[in-house]
Amino acid sequence: MSTVSVIYAVLFYFATAVLVFGVGYKIYQYARTPAPLKIPTTPAPVTVAGVVWRMFREVVFFHSLFRGNKWIWLFGWIFHFSLLLVLLRHLRYFTNPVWEWVALIQPFGKYAAFGMVIGLLGLWSRRILVARVRFITSPSDHFMLALLVGIGISGMSMTFLSHTDIVSLKAFFLGLMRFEIQPLPADINLLIHLALVATLMILFPISKLLHAPGVFFSPTRNQVDNPREKRHLAPWAAELERQSST
Repeated sequence: MSTVSVIYAVLFYFATAVLVFGVGYKIYQYARTPAPLKIPTTPAPVTVAGVVWRMFREVVFFHSLFRGNKWIWLFGWIFHFSLLLVLLRHLRYFTNPVWEWVALIQPFGKYAAFGMVIGLLGLWSRRILVARVRFITSPSDHFMLALLVGIGISGMSMTFLSHTDIVSLKAFFLGLMRFEIQPLPADINLLIHLALVATLMILFPISKLLHAPGVFFSPTRNQVDNPREKRHLAPWAAELERQSST
């Protein structure tokens, strides 16, 4: 077994553990964070069904961003939709046999990489060209954007420029799922791509990319606008009220 295969196997075990436990812990923190005030952004739905529909529009169509800035919405939606196709396409490396619907989206996921990079470059240019956005942009923002662009370009290079051994690559990841280290192709583009992906997995739980699960816990989006009909009382406040009354 080559040293490179062992190093990358250990790297991905570590990155997966950090990603799963890190994101899980952040979701646990989000769920336990008190929301003492009723603060939905108006106009807000007055029913639970309305909140569900609002969240669906936010997550799938970026509704509020569309109303706020059409250019940012365009590049953001292109990037996120393309990223979804790319991720779904990569399921072929973790399933055997490959699910039929995963096989059907392979051509779309293949060219979605272009949309992913174009969307990222559009969002990145905003942080450079727009003065008020540039003022609040930190080095970590540029680093994460560069990391994502690097992942996209390195992945495209293996698809359109220098092909790697897909069969051996799939055997490597299927082996990791069975805790068996299989040989990893020693292709430089592949090694760069996998290193960048592992870096993203490790940094994800401590980055701004946590807006992905965080949007579901935003009180400005997930609250019903019914302060007149029903008193809003956080669980911890209800406990204090109960104790004070006894």
